[in-house]
Amino acid sequence: MTASVITSSAASRDREPAAGTGEAELRLRVVGKVAVARGVVVLELTAPNGRALPAWSPGAHVDLVLGNGLIRQYSLCGDPRRNTVWRIGVLRETDSRGGSAYVHDVLQAGDEVRVRGPRNNFPLDTAQRYVFVAGGIGVTPILPMLAEAERRGAAWHLYYGGGSRDSMAFLDELAGFGDRVTLIPQDVCGLLDLDAILDTPADGTLVYCCGPEGLLEAVTRRAERWPRDTLRIERFRNRAPAEPARAAPFEVVCELSGVTLVVGPGERIVDVAEEAGVGVMYSCSEGTCGTCETAVLDGAVDHRDAYLTDEQRAAGDRMMICVSRAAGPRLVLDL
Repeated sequence: MTASVITSSAASRDREPAAGTGEAELRLRVVGKVAVARGVVVLELTAPNGRALPAWSPGAHVDLVLGNGLIRQYSLCGDPRRNTVWRIGVLRETDSRGGSAYVHDVLQAGDEVRVRGPRNNFPLDTAQRYVFVAGGIGVTPILPMLAEAERRGAAWHLYYGGGSRDSMAFLDELAGFGDRVTLIPQDVCGLLDLDAILDTPADGTLVYCCGPEGLLEAVTRRAERWPRDTLRIERFRNRAPAEPARAAPFEVVCELSGVTLVVGPGERIVDVAEEAGVGVMYSCSEGTCGTCETAVLDGAVDHRDAYLTDEQRAAGDRMMICVSRAAGPRLVLDL
């Protein structure tokens, strides 16, 4: 099964990448902060001078560079045609490492925040019909997809599960779609009935899913009977990786920089490169967002990301240097 995978709100890193890595950054103002469900706030961001913001499409996300030094990724959940405002929804994570707590408790209307992006690793591909499955805050990237599917004239249905109705965001907006949206609050209805939702494989249909890891795994298993390339998922966090294929140190030849690095056990290519002064760009540090994707010119890769498809991994011509390693003694990278 091929799946498009990106990170979302749970992705984080504890320090910023080296300067000069080439990624554009905006300084935006928080012009609105509204609670839309228990534990969920929506922020509206605009440029201080009111200028148009970069274009985006459903499924895109941005990085918020927060005042406490953390970076978090959030899906854009507004209207792409509204080019002066970006909207994001932020869940207060029960195991927050400081990101969602900062957004909820510190960031206020009138504040400015640094924003990178947008990027879209979870695009809405063309199909005759869509099945959308969302769990909790996973509804945020799917929300603009519904309007886009409408504009394309495609058939679609959203199955949206949450702990309870008061914890499920955007219910007022979703009500406008009528019976094409099925709400499944767990305290009343139990878990999403994925066996029924994905019971009958259908050609011409794409399945989009975003939510907690347990939901993604369950949908992935049930979608195995569907036509190849049916499933598109967005992953908040990388799965716990297996032991590295190679425990010994390995060399990384940075072809563009003319530098050869030695990456030891427990070290990451991105950190060793940065310390050597090699310009690298990265964001989530968890192998989910695709920012650090690097071309592999030679050598075998131990892929440890949640971003590349099986076919892309098998090709061996790219890797995520924030988590993946060498499967042999030497890699040559386009760095």
